[in-house]
Amino acid sequence: MRPTARHATTISDGKSSREAVLTAPKPERLPVLEFKDLAPSITRQRLVVEGYPTFVITDEHIKEYLQKLSVVTDMITLIEPVTHISDLYGWAGWIHWETSGAHFYSWERPIQFFSVDVYTCKQFDPEAVIEFTREYFRTTEIVAKEF
Repeated sequence: MRPTARHATTISDGKSSREAVLTAPKPERLPVLEFKDLAPSITRQRLVVEGYPTFVITDEHIKEYLQKLSVVTDMITLIEPVTHISDLYGWAGWIHWETSGAHFYSWERPIQFFSVDVYTCKQFDPEAVIEFTREYFRTTEIVAKEF
């Protein structure tokens, strides 16, 4: 794809000039295809777990959950959990493992809800993660998808 030129008119000091402004064309949108494992020799396991907790999730809950998740998945922690709260988007947390890590997100509004993304280069038991998460947050409903 070649950049295309569009022209802009600018006025400064009462004089008009025409400038060529290069803009990149929009990339063609790729169709969604059947997923192909491009690196089968590299272990990668992904799990997304989402649910409705029965209590308001705090900074302390996120840090404790991620620390205990490290034990459940048998991962080596490199950096203790980090959290951040946004007035618009709720809580976010992350833990760094030797074999990748996990992200945690929770909202209080419009509903109490959480989402966990686990990505590792080492195998773990997804059922153990789901059950641990269900018990930890005493969920009213929980769903999970493995990739």
